[in-house]
Amino acid sequence: MTHLSSDLTDAFPDDAALLHTLKVDSAHVRKLVEQYDALNHAVNRIETDVEPGSHEHLEVLKKQRLGVLDALAAQLALARMG
Repeated sequence: MTHLSSDLTDAFPDDAALLHTLKVDSAHVRKLVEQYDALNHAVNRIETDVEPGSHEHLEVLKKQRLGVLDALAAQLALARMG
């Protein structure tokens, strides 16, 4: 069974099933989900002081994570259209 990050289902609650289908069917979406999970993990480790990181590095990671969320939102919008 393919697992979606709970944060992604929180970010796209109305599209959880569609996101799951896209992840299974699309290597591109699967890669975006993997990137999101890695970035989210890195952010969480810094925010919880498990791993050291500067404020600047944390902000870069958060911006990258937001960019991946935007890319996933675009993929969901394309899938809904056609």
